[in-house]
Amino acid sequence: MEGAEEEVGAPTEAETVAPELPEMLTASENAVAFMFSIEPAELVKCVSPDTLDTVSEGGRHLGKFTVTVDFAHRQLQPCVMLHAQSKGAIDDSPCGTTVTTYLSGDLEVLEEEYHEYVKIEGHNLDRRCHMLQQDGQMVVNKVTVVGEEVSKVSVSYPMSDLRGLVTEGSNLILMRLLALRKKVPADMTFICFDNGLHIIQTSFTQLSPEQMEVRGQTVEVFGVQRIIHSVVESPTTWHCYYLPDGHLASRVQLGSPIMMMRLDFPSEEEKGPEKIPLVWEEDMQLHSKFLDRKAELKADHALYLRQHPEIRALVSDFLQFLLLRKPEDVFTFAKEYFLPFTNHRPAESSQSL
Repeated sequence: MEGAEEEVGAPTEAETVAPELPEMLTASENAVAFMFSIEPAELVKCVSPDTLDTVSEGGRHLGKFTVTVDFAHRQLQPCVMLHAQSKGAIDDSPCGTTVTTYLSGDLEVLEEEYHEYVKIEGHNLDRRCHMLQQDGQMVVNKVTVVGEEVSKVSVSYPMSDLRGLVTEGSNLILMRLLALRKKVPADMTFICFDNGLHIIQTSFTQLSPEQMEVRGQTVEVFGVQRIIHSVVESPTTWHCYYLPDGHLASRVQLGSPIMMMRLDFPSEEEKGPEKIPLVWEEDMQLHSKFLDRKAELKADHALYLRQHPEIRALVSDFLQFLLLRKPEDVFTFAKEYFLPFTNHRPAESSQSL
């Protein structure tokens, strides 16, 4: 969806590892602080879809751009899921981009799948990129197919080097949050990946308010500029404008003859259902389920304690010893106290999977 085009010339089925850049670029403190300042209530306001029409300079309809945001679970962890898709045709050649991203509450990327294609007779382009956070690393794999040529790039970065990472998917939520706050703080410089999966910088600034006509009505829209900097090519600049309620109004890459714009106000479906605060204690059905679950857990825990009487004795001995010693560092004391019990664990199997 964004960024400069990648030069493809690697040998067929060749697999390479991206070389290290001489300098590790980082995000600004303001950018990192913004991500940690995001409140759950702000994310709730982002849970609504957007639909824009893709049009040419001459006004010809080329396709659609859609974004949906919802809450989900990934590996039992609550998260935000964004799915964005652009489909259409340029010069009668089908093309499209799809991105699905799973994010934590502070927009840390847990997983992202990106797919871009252009179908030109005899010269198809297919680009896929998958990133996954695991074991303190962000593992990124990219496969590009141009005609019969296949090039692969794989990298792995420690998460400590990726503070303030913004991706193809997360930047869409980030800009909506900025629009909802109606202010872009100074020095909002994040990091992202270029086409070679090197770390580069991307910055966000506030644009002057604009007047936009939607369905015959003139509305003031809030603008955010995103510049994707590059160490080898010219920077790429995007301008996005938002309606007062945070819905996307237009999106364009400067220099491109194609523009994504809203032709109508958000439908009731796009606005989403009215957010009614949940007070579960006053909901008889939910309260009854809570009491039933509470009783079920209480009985289950009591049964486990009866089956393992050593637990009470172990905890009682620890508390007595703790109160006698009264250590300043309780965690280190507990670690040293329970360390001998590790010898009671059953031997692990040495058979490999």
